Amino acid sequence: MAIKDWINKRGFSVRERFQKMMKCIWSGQQIRVDDTIASSESLATRDYSVSGYSSRPGEMAETKVDNSNIEEAESSLRESGYLNYEEARALLGRLEYQKGNIEAALHVFEGIDVAAVTSKMKVSLARRCEQNRRRSQSDAAPAMSMHAVSLLLEAIFLKAKSLQHLGRFGEAAQSCKVILDNVESALPEGLSDNYSTDCKLQEILNKAVELLPELWKLAGDPQEAILSYRRALLYYWNLDMGTKSKLEKEFAVLLLYSGADASPPNLRSQMEGSFVPRNNIEEAILLLLVLLRKFFLKRIGWDPSILDHLAFALSVSGELRAIAHQVEELHPEIMNRKERYSTLALCYYGEGEDIVALNLLRNLLNSRDNPDCILELLLASKICGENMSCIEEGISWARKALSGLNGRCGQMVSKANCLLGVLLSSQSRLVSSDSERILKQSETIEVLETAEKMMTERDPYIVFHLCLENAEQRKLDVALYYAKQLLKLEAGSSVKGYVLLARILSAQKQFVDAETVINAALDQSGKWDQGELLRTKAKLQIAQNQLKNAVETYTHLLAVLQVQYKSSGAGKKLLKTKGKWDRSLEMETWHDLANVYTSLSQWRDAEVCLSKSKAISPFSASRWYSTGLLNEAKGFHQEALRSYRKALDVEPTHVPSLISTACILRQLGGQSMPIVRSFLTDAVRLDRTNPAAWYNLGLLYKADASASALEAAECFEAAALLEESAPIEPFR
Repeated sequence: MAIKDWINKRGFSVRERFQKMMKCIWSGQQIRVDDTIASSESLATRDYSVSGYSSRPGEMAETKVDNSNIEEAESSLRESGYLNYEEARALLGRLEYQKGNIEAALHVFEGIDVAAVTSKMKVSLARRCEQNRRRSQSDAAPAMSMHAVSLLLEAIFLKAKSLQHLGRFGEAAQSCKVILDNVESALPEGLSDNYSTDCKLQEILNKAVELLPELWKLAGDPQEAILSYRRALLYYWNLDMGTKSKLEKEFAVLLLYSGADASPPNLRSQMEGSFVPRNNIEEAILLLLVLLRKFFLKRIGWDPSILDHLAFALSVSGELRAIAHQVEELHPEIMNRKERYSTLALCYYGEGEDIVALNLLRNLLNSRDNPDCILELLLASKICGENMSCIEEGISWARKALSGLNGRCGQMVSKANCLLGVLLSSQSRLVSSDSERILKQSETIEVLETAEKMMTERDPYIVFHLCLENAEQRKLDVALYYAKQLLKLEAGSSVKGYVLLARILSAQKQFVDAETVINAALDQSGKWDQGELLRTKAKLQIAQNQLKNAVETYTHLLAVLQVQYKSSGAGKKLLKTKGKWDRSLEMETWHDLANVYTSLSQWRDAEVCLSKSKAISPFSASRWYSTGLLNEAKGFHQEALRSYRKALDVEPTHVPSLISTACILRQLGGQSMPIVRSFLTDAVRLDRTNPAAWYNLGLLYKADASASALEAAECFEAAALLEESAPIEPFR
């Protein structure tokens, strides 16, 4: 107390001594701070000249020292009895930084020997954490005051900020990292509550923790940025809720969009059985869910971007139902009715629950409170276009969208016309009248061409449907043009574009060119995308009567599918429907292979293939159809008929089974002609481009004495024309 009283009495001399220090540090002269206090660290033991950075030397130095720095100096002198060289530099550097003299400030900060004061700072921080412990008299170096520690840490932080201003981001990050390294080394268990009262130190740490990952991002090192974010969130820095939430959001954004592949975090304290993220997406989802939980607990305010980022992350991982669950939990004040219903509809549509999505949209669109719902109208019409029972409703939604747009946005009008064209195409396949069907087909082409003309940039979706519609109407030259345009637009990245082009070429009987296209696609595509390409190639080989080659291709396809199932890659679950599609592809491949073995009279191999198919799905119309073909080839007509009928029990609209049933009944006799005709007319109604249905109907009319020869001739003519332009697989 006596020493403190003595310092307080001599307070007038403190300001004078500090001004002398500043004058010394600017002029390059040496001066003793206090002759009564001996210190090897005093400013008198060193000299420093910054004449190149000071616009006014020596005599003007006093005017450059503001009151805050003088008060800081007084505080340091009162606490420790002297102001050492590093502290003086820290004060002067801060002054220059505050005045905007960044280079001068950096030059001053670089004179601080950080390595020399690091051990003292660590001791001081550790002792502050254990205030009740008696200090040992045998300490080699006296501990710094917390004020001095804060002053030096601030100097290191401002040095990092200065380097950042000068564009030296890597050096800035290394300087900022020194602060966190020292604190974490001194306090491995984190900051205790004792430090919460030291506002200056806590403020510096908060800023350093926030700045470090930003500096690594500016330096172009996302891996170091990821490590810095993890360090900020896993170590107990005593951060306030706002700062920690800000870091969590920034880290999630970095993980989602940086393109860097982060290794799983190595947690020091990990409870057994607790979740550890395996990749960027999982870690980002975890962070965003934590933020959402904080909002639900009213610890932070609402930030709409959190839900946007979470929706992106979950959609990429195929967890659309999880997005729907989070949206359903939100309070109505956070998300309005229109946005909520639209988001939920998209989620359920992505999950394959089309009817649920459509019902949500119906509730929204039938309300008078939502007049401007163009996007929702388009989504509803798209869903209806994929469900044959809702075609009329979809057409009304698409026309309503066009009416609401009224030509305002060319791109939206183009998309609406395209969806209307898809719906009209589906409608044309349902009508029974030839004249009405031709009218609908003509309208479909007209609407799709209008959609194409209104595109500011060519849309692959529109070009694909134009190509598909022209192909189905057997306008093969036009379809071929659009198929080639589609490949150019997609830069050869779409498997379905290659498949459609190959089918068009096969309809023109250019099988060799079609196989060349498929081989090129196989060379450019990934292994997991080759399934449909290999199946198309096998079909082309069958069309060229290369049955042995087709067997090899099918065997290769099955091997690819088997390897894919056994693979445990992270990307396997990107789309849940992908697995269903692959299983369906495997099943159809077994059926195709069984049919090839049947044509080669290899009955045993065909039976093995069918047993493999049965293990995938015991109720399959195509499996019963292939079984019927096998029995028919063996000469077991009654067994074949039973198989075809079982196929129709499973799928009453299975056209090949309808045709084969009619053929068996006609061969067996004993059935009335109207029953046979009903099977064939149903087949023609369901697939008017099937040449086998028309041919067998012609044979029936020819054998029927009551039928005219003209009817038979028309059926044979239709069969011949369709056979000339029949693809190896249906276009759609």
